[in-house]
Amino acid sequence: MDRYSRTVAFLRVLLPLSALAILATLFLLSRSQDQVATIPFTDADLSERTKGQQVTKPFFSGTTTQGEEIIVTADSARPGNKSTPGDADNLNARLKLADGQLITLRSDAGSLNLLGDTATFEGNVRIETPTGLVVLTDVMNTALDAIKGNTPGTVTGTGPMGDFTAGNMEFSAKSGDGDVHMLFKNGVKLIYDPKQSER
Repeated sequence: MDRYSRTVAFLRVLLPLSALAILATLFLLSRSQDQVATIPFTDADLSERTKGQQVTKPFFSGTTTQGEEIIVTADSARPGNKSTPGDADNLNARLKLADGQLITLRSDAGSLNLLGDTATFEGNVRIETPTGLVVLTDVMNTALDAIKGNTPGTVTGTGPMGDFTAGNMEFSAKSGDGDVHMLFKNGVKLIYDPKQSER
């Protein structure tokens, strides 16, 4: 047998063995890595999420007949039933008026009644208007099909005229000018600050 034939015979054995060695190395390397995927939730989170149905980062949007845009979001929400509306955590709403101005609403919690086209903001409710008015209250009821709402309880706030408190508040955009009007009622007290009104 000449040298060429011996080389071919040797390579016929060596090449398949090399291929087997490479495959074995690949399998060994893949087994050495962690095959268990980590879940980005704690046991407490998983337990809370499996107690009932819920939606993470829900989103609702709509447009009124006047062209105002209403967007409501939350961190999480749970469905309701015929007798109780669904509730949500960290409720946020953006009311974009026809002229492009924006009113924002935020609260710790709340509920949505899609059948009744209403939303209730509860706990540290904060309303901010484009005119610099900031209103704080505990509960606010709003419509989802129009720019209107009310607070059943006391409101406090600050604005261009100064700091104020009132027994309750109503707001709407029913007038023909398209602006949102806020009506403070039941014992309104204003601490007038001329420096704020000059800004």
